[in-house]
Amino acid sequence: MTDAERFSLLRSVMGANELLPVRDERIPPDVPMSAGYVPGIPRLGVPALLMTDASLGITNPGFRPGDTATALPASLALAAGFDPELARAAGVAIGCEARSRGFNVLLAGGINLARDPRNGRNFEYLSEDPLLSATMAAASIEGIQQQGVISTIKHYSLNCNETNRHWLNAVIEPSAHRESDLLAFEIAIERSQPGAVMTAYNKINGDPASGNDVLINDVLKSAWGYRGWVMSDWGATPSWEFALKGLDQESGAQIDAVFWQAEPFGDQLKAAHAAGKLSAERLSDMTRRILRSVFAVGADRWGTASPPDMRAHHDIALQVARQGIVVLKNDGVLPLSSDADVVVVGGSAQLGVVAGCGSSTVVPPGGYAQVIPLGWPGGLRNLYLLPSSPMIELRHHLPGGRVEFDPGVSPAEAAVAARRAEVAIVFAIRVEGEGLDSVDMSLPWGQDAVIAAVADANPNTVVVLQTGNPVEMPWCDAVGAIVQAWYPGQAGGQAIAEILAGHVNPSGRLPITFPVDLGQTPRPELPGLGEQWGTETTIDYAEGAEVGYRWFAQQGHVPLFAFGHGLSYTAFTYHDLRLVGGATVTASVTVTNTGERRGADVPQLYLTTAPTGPRMRLLGFERVDLEPAESRQVTIEADPRLLARYDGDAGDWRIDAGTYTVAVGVSAAALELAAEVELAGRHFGR
Repeated sequence: MTDAERFSLLRSVMGANELLPVRDERIPPDVPMSAGYVPGIPRLGVPALLMTDASLGITNPGFRPGDTATALPASLALAAGFDPELARAAGVAIGCEARSRGFNVLLAGGINLARDPRNGRNFEYLSEDPLLSATMAAASIEGIQQQGVISTIKHYSLNCNETNRHWLNAVIEPSAHRESDLLAFEIAIERSQPGAVMTAYNKINGDPASGNDVLINDVLKSAWGYRGWVMSDWGATPSWEFALKGLDQESGAQIDAVFWQAEPFGDQLKAAHAAGKLSAERLSDMTRRILRSVFAVGADRWGTASPPDMRAHHDIALQVARQGIVVLKNDGVLPLSSDADVVVVGGSAQLGVVAGCGSSTVVPPGGYAQVIPLGWPGGLRNLYLLPSSPMIELRHHLPGGRVEFDPGVSPAEAAVAARRAEVAIVFAIRVEGEGLDSVDMSLPWGQDAVIAAVADANPNTVVVLQTGNPVEMPWCDAVGAIVQAWYPGQAGGQAIAEILAGHVNPSGRLPITFPVDLGQTPRPELPGLGEQWGTETTIDYAEGAEVGYRWFAQQGHVPLFAFGHGLSYTAFTYHDLRLVGGATVTASVTVTNTGERRGADVPQLYLTTAPTGPRMRLLGFERVDLEPAESRQVTIEADPRLLARYDGDAGDWRIDAGTYTVAVGVSAAALELAAEVELAGRHFGR
């Protein structure tokens, strides 16, 4: 390769979109608009790299007229299914749709832990737990790359708040970082070998993520032996010197020109190489890593792509929504009878279901039901409604009943409608998205008052939440049932109706803890809230590795709804918990469906106590589908790192010899069986 060919691979340019409405002259006229374009090297058989956002499906930046794609539910909904095989199927669908459009790099694999219930992008991520996040992300990435399409894993690391994200300094104790967010990346990378790692916007302990020598060179490339390439997020490369800190590719170079007045991996990087500041060895390493992933994944060996089976992909979106919907509370109101007299209140449920905002937003087949601009700067904050109306679907699934609609604009009007019905179903929504954290956990637009009025008028009130995060529920005790539907994707209306009508048995389990209020979280006040855009902000993640349910256990807080919680229309029991110790823990437990209908359960195995004291860690889980009276034995072998502490001084993992307590339960706060096991002490890994 010539040096010119090497340098050509180290920078992507962004296609035309709302932020950059003029097509960049470096993109050939026959190339579809995308998030990033890197020219190929035809004489060497190296394809051009065409990148697209794909957290929840193939996004359309607005300059591919008529192009649509399968709009999948939020990643939190995917994780709530606790089903890696379904995650793999979703990855296959995304990869297939990407390939049909000529995209060979997907900006997928969001895996940042949910540390703050106000984070605008939590819906794009998977959970608050390293193991669950890694398991689901790895399966999705494997599905994508089976199609010969490269997947990223992102955002490395601690992109856990959106407030002033370009200027945010995330502070964390390094060993705790290894036991939490970095462990999620480590396990997922081991299992799926994503072709690229995308860094975050923020700093970590004072050093920008895209130029963080410790995280990229020492941890990712050295300790973990990662062989793919490291790309920046769009507009996160202010200096060519990031190449010396491990960054291999600048992304969306025009955005860097806006933010930092330069495209540093262009002329600046070439000048540094000419001056001997960037060695030939490092230049070759940057190039080699990109080419290695192209060849390893097979992005250079594409034949004619078969048209994607959009009907099958719709069914995958439907199944993700079905498995991801979580019944949080049910006082016997659900399931509804087929002849129920129902009033549906609010949430634009007569039109469709809500989607999150930002780079993950997908245009579904047929387009949106409606888009309502909400006025946030940058055009990213809109009320997107996907055309799957819960109200219409309920009429279909309750053939002998009556379903009316009230828009929910007035508590008094909604209460009048509720009194006329047997059951009132209030659809409550909150718009969340990239670039913006929520101020609090409340529902907007007076929806709490509507719910309270409806519940006061009708004790058989069901609340269906379409949100990207937990919300406060001052009306919790007054309503008969609460259903968390997340952002349920293009088939969401059908899935919600099926759950409410009992045609599908709910099986979703919470991938994040629902606090009573912000006072139960590590940071009741959000640092940087209200500051001008561009203000330097520091967030001290002082909870360290004790994220989510771990924090609640450590502090003795009782959450509103615990991690792993979710109700069914049948019942399950656990018995015969058996443990084997030694180098790690292997557990077996028998699960029995004691109810009257088929259902799925998710037994969860937790470490609760180590020799040094209490320590809460999810060690494993398995989703099991059982007929009434059917039993199945589940066996789980724990990853030793979940039992260990990271020893920063020694640079390895350490398991203390002694007695460990392990429990199995239906959530982190409802453990049903516990036993002790002896583990041998040892150091391992890096």
